[in-house]
Amino acid sequence: MVGPYSGRLTQLFYKVKSLMNRSTMSPESILLEDCLILTTLLKEKADEVIKCLSESHWNSHCVVTRNKFESMCGGQKEGYAVLSYLSGCRKGQYLSTNKKELIEGIKVSLSSAVVSGVSSLDFDTLHLIWTQEKLQQQLDVIDRRWEMSRQSALASLKSGNKKLALRHAKEMKLGIENREKCNSLLNRVEEVLSVIANVESTKQVTGAIQIGARVIKENKISIEEVQLCLEELDESIDSQKQVEKALEPAPSLDMEDEDIEEEFRKLELEIGSGNLKDLNPEAGVSDSEGTDQSLADALLNLKLADDAPGSGSAIQNSGLLAKNKESNGPMLEAA
Repeated sequence: MVGPYSGRLTQLFYKVKSLMNRSTMSPESILLEDCLILTTLLKEKADEVIKCLSESHWNSHCVVTRNKFESMCGGQKEGYAVLSYLSGCRKGQYLSTNKKELIEGIKVSLSSAVVSGVSSLDFDTLHLIWTQEKLQQQLDVIDRRWEMSRQSALASLKSGNKKLALRHAKEMKLGIENREKCNSLLNRVEEVLSVIANVESTKQVTGAIQIGARVIKENKISIEEVQLCLEELDESIDSQKQVEKALEPAPSLDMEDEDIEEEFRKLELEIGSGNLKDLNPEAGVSDSEGTDQSLADALLNLKLADDAPGSGSAIQNSGLLAKNKESNGPMLEAA
């Protein structure tokens, strides 16, 4: 395995040496090695690390400190193996800078392309990320000390030692002031890192626009043709929306059952009245004859007393009604 923390020239000599020694190594000598690494498992671990870094970075590459990289890999030995694999695939590169103390980092390609060369911006980014991690660690230490001082102050108050409690209270106040200063520095570092990330994203967008313009120029495509394609695309989208709207189910009418039945009865009455108007006019004559006959029958069926003075006149009236009925029939027919 190539040493990932060495220079490019040293790595090249190491590769040549390993190729020369590989032919002379026997399986028994390989098993006697201190550490054996399966290439398949190593590749899976490297892909897992790259995926984890891609979730927190939007660019095609990223720079992380060596400590963070090793913690993501699961330890120092695992980080060494993963970085060796990435270096062999030209997907990762080790970089270091000396800013009062040695700062080590890893530049990893998050896309299918090989990692680009290390630039001065990469060293500055590594320094900022290293500072950010140090400030965060300092904040954690301040928080732990503040909690310890608070617990000690409470214990001193319970025991009645007010002087000791006052001293712990002063430590708590000092810790709060230190935390504010440290947090202010951390915010400034994060702002600078955010600006760098935005600049990198803008560079990628600008590069994509330039590539698109070059492709248009090489293929002799005019701006009018591009605009026409965009308009056709908008029209197709609008037509698709209209089709989807037409396929939507029609809303159901909110009518009560009683309203429906009432409307149905009205229709039946209209149909019935229309049928009556279409009948023969003689139907009206037959109706009047039936009415007169029923009236005469009712008068004849009346059981009147023999000594009633109006009994004879009633019978005579009934006879007259019957005669009128018989005489009206031919007259109506003649009419």
